[in-house]
Amino acid sequence: MQTPETYDVVILGAGAAGLMCAAIAGKRGRRVLLLDKADKIGKKILISGGGRCNFTNLHVNPAAYLSQNPHFCKSALARYTANDFLDLMRHYHLSWHEKILGQLFCDQKAPAIVEMLWTECQQAAVTLRLNTDVTQIQRADAQFHLHTTQGAFQAASLVIATGGPSIPRMGATDFGSHIAKQFGLKNIPFSPALVPFTFDQTLLEGLFAGLAGVSTPVAVSCGDGYFREQMLFTHRGLSGPAMLQISSYWQKGAAVQIDLLPGLDAYAWLQSVQQQRPKAELKTLLAEVLPNRLAQRLCETLFPNRPLGQYGDKMLQSIAAQLHAWELTPAGTEGMRTAEVSLGGVDTRELSSKTLEARKVPGLYFIGETVDVTGWLGGYNFQWAWASGWCAGQYA
Repeated sequence: MQTPETYDVVILGAGAAGLMCAAIAGKRGRRVLLLDKADKIGKKILISGGGRCNFTNLHVNPAAYLSQNPHFCKSALARYTANDFLDLMRHYHLSWHEKILGQLFCDQKAPAIVEMLWTECQQAAVTLRLNTDVTQIQRADAQFHLHTTQGAFQAASLVIATGGPSIPRMGATDFGSHIAKQFGLKNIPFSPALVPFTFDQTLLEGLFAGLAGVSTPVAVSCGDGYFREQMLFTHRGLSGPAMLQISSYWQKGAAVQIDLLPGLDAYAWLQSVQQQRPKAELKTLLAEVLPNRLAQRLCETLFPNRPLGQYGDKMLQSIAAQLHAWELTPAGTEGMRTAEVSLGGVDTRELSSKTLEARKVPGLYFIGETVDVTGWLGGYNFQWAWASGWCAGQYA
């Protein structure tokens, strides 16, 4: 029988959370082994923000996270903040810029973030094994015993940082939830989040016809969610930041409400224009405040197009109401294939909010997307990865 290599901590997953946790645990003098089935570290970091890496957000707060227990993330986010990560970047002479809504992007691009984290791990003497599949995990004598395609390992602490099943082409799976189940921990089923909507063919060939590629600023709401960002028409439905954000709050069968003219009182505007330019057609006027193709399409499908002077007051009110509260019911989403993250994961009631350790299984930790904590678009999920990894690294 093969003699296992012994470490203090084994971390499964060399993504954002796993790299952070490995570096922090290693700096405490722990012998750390970092395992990943991929052929390189930080794969999701490398593709984030189109390779520019939206690594955190200036406005991180617990309200920007979805979870069955919304209080769970408060401890970690308070103890490792966006400013703490910025301090780490300053130490490595990395710079950043704010794009919109507090979203911070690395000027040196995503590979620089990965290199920084890996340097931190190397300085902490972390051992890395890539191309390693874990075939079995057992626990005996207060040790976790791992059988892998690269040999056998054992450690008193095991950290699961394997992420969720979003973007399967990157090798993402729900492996972490299987480990949780093996050790008797409850899971919230994974579902796609930050994902484009799809619509039925009738709508795509009717109202949406010819609109693919059109983008416009909107305010969108569904359930408890409300976002004011860009919306993009696609060949399959609706995408863009506004739709990705609201998708995390959407449930099958629900409608999303879209304000096409946020910040403008459409009724007052239509009344004013009616007095000044009564002969101007509605589609011409809408094209002044909306993309031309969208204005034309709305007047071909939703609104009767005629000179503004021919509309009565009730009709103007009706048009304004629809512009501010356009209701559409998606058929579904594009699913895990294109979802940026996933909702669900290990039930937070099973974990300590201070250490991320499983209450029932001493030495077993879950961090990052594996846990039922999902942030908004715009760097929030990376901040959860840094914070949860840092917290677990203090104790693993």
